[in-house]
Amino acid sequence: MAEQLTYKDSGVDIDAGNKSVQLIKDSVKATYRPEVLGDLGGFGGLFALTAGKYKEPVLVSGTDGVGTKLRLAFMLDKHDTVGQDAVAMCVNDILVQGAEPLFFLDYLAVGKLDPEQVADVVKGVANACKESGCALIGGETAEMSGFYPVGEYDIAGFAVGAVEKSKLITSEKVKEGDVVLGLPSSGVHSNGYSLVRKICFDLKGFKGDEYIEELGKTIGEELLTPTRLYPKSCLPLIENFDIHGMVHITGGGFYENIPRALPEDMAVEIDSSVWQMPAIFKLLQQWGNVDWKEMYRTFNMGIGMIIIASADEAEKIKAHLSDAGETVYEIGRVVKGNHDVTIKGGVFHD
Repeated sequence: MAEQLTYKDSGVDIDAGNKSVQLIKDSVKATYRPEVLGDLGGFGGLFALTAGKYKEPVLVSGTDGVGTKLRLAFMLDKHDTVGQDAVAMCVNDILVQGAEPLFFLDYLAVGKLDPEQVADVVKGVANACKESGCALIGGETAEMSGFYPVGEYDIAGFAVGAVEKSKLITSEKVKEGDVVLGLPSSGVHSNGYSLVRKICFDLKGFKGDEYIEELGKTIGEELLTPTRLYPKSCLPLIENFDIHGMVHITGGGFYENIPRALPEDMAVEIDSSVWQMPAIFKLLQQWGNVDWKEMYRTFNMGIGMIIIASADEAEKIKAHLSDAGETVYEIGRVVKGNHDVTIKGGVFHD
């Protein structure tokens, strides 16, 4: 009689999947807002917009993944921070259009389902959702035997937020003389890791556990620092001040992201001497002999979120942020130009 095969024999363990759900249940429920309907395990996540909160609600959505930063998580067998990266890349993006993040869904694909590993990743997602004020209302964990190596995975997700139509942030208000404010990043965030890995692991030969004096920690700890979440700092600004523009400095750095918030006839001049560049960026530049312009086109260089406002409003915003214990830098101005960015001061002149 022929051997009877099961789904588990092909590499997919349904019982392990069920165990994963049990391990993440409490973390997910801790993110729920009053608008969440139903429970974990449905075919779709349910979220009821609060009646009367918005006169003209506009839904804003964003999707992203963590990218090759995951290679470090595999190398160091540390999986509790990359979930925040997945959330941050999405909620920070929708934030710049004025949207309050409402809910998030994740997609996790694994080579072989390890319930504890999955729980670590999803707990990172849940903690980041909770800090951002958005509910984790669903997700998918796919065991893809033979597609991903055992122990490896990919994670992506998407966020949906809402903003009152009158508070929607576009490039229309940005004008000559506006002030550009910058909020610090937590490090490299989640962009440029193909270059980071080439420098640190191909050229320098690091394994991840090397202690770097200038960083005060190991290179692995530095590079796995999760992307900063900006909703808690920025939502009160959107609510209380006249914001002309916002920019999330992600892939493409200053040169690619800032023009996305500008009218075609405007440009921005940045003074890079205003803020203290984190040591990791200086080290990456030195170790890889990377041109400074390439650095500013690839990384956030210590500034993760930009706010554009009139000069008068910018002073009020700085005072508000300072009172809240937030560090903020006045890093530039909006000028007449060709929809581009010029960086001066510090290490180089454009």
